[in-house]
This record gives sequence, structure tokens and C-alpha cells, in this order.
Amino acid sequence: QVQLAESGGGLVQAGGSLRLSCVASRRILSFDAMAWYRQVPGKQLELVATISSGGRTTYADSVKSRFSISRDNAKNTMYLQMNSLKVDDTAVYYCYARKVVTIEGAQVEHWGQGTQVTVSS
Repeated sequence: QVQLAESGGGLVQAGGSLRLSCVASRRILSFDAMAWYRQVPGKQLELVATISSGGRTTYADSVKSRFSISRDNAKNTMYLQMNSLKVDDTAVYYCYARKVVTIEGAQVEHWGQGTQVTVSS
């Protein structure tokens, strides 16, 4: 069973920075893609950023130019550097990993437990 463990969340003032980490219990190069999601209570899960096994990244419009996703394959760790934080960034942030396991495209997905990020005004 693959485990993903997030850390780095906390309370920060608007304009501040945080770096989230997601440590995997297996080689992250085995995943086809990894991502960060976030969720505010009562709202839908929101995709924040993705990174492919080849290193290609994508971002939600709301975080472009402020957040940066990266990975350290040697440490089996994915990061989310969050700068210029806004009150609207307050959410529980989840680590996600996906692997395609069949030629037909069936996937196995893994989720972390989440880490709370709270941005105060």
C-alpha cells in the first residue's frame, strides 16, 4: 500500500510563504503524475498544480505565478512552494499520485491525509 504524507501546512499572514512537502513510501518516478489538490469545507475539491513523471507542470489560474510545484526524485518527495499567499488560499491541501496500470488506461490513485493551510488577513 502506497502512503503519501504531507507536511508544511500552518498559519501564515497574507503575503507570506509556505512550502508543502509530500513524501511517498515508494519511488515517485513510478507514478505517471502527481498533484496537489485543495478543499475548503463545503466546496468542491480543487486541482492546484500537477507534475508529470517527465517534469511537466500545470497550474490552476488562481495560483499561477504564485505557486510552484516540484519534485525531488532522490528523496521521493514532491513540493508545493506557495508565495504571496492570500486569504482565499486557506484550505486543506492534499497530495495525489496516479499510476496507469493497464494498457487500457486503468489507473490506481493514491491520496495523502491532507495538511491545513490557513492564511490570515
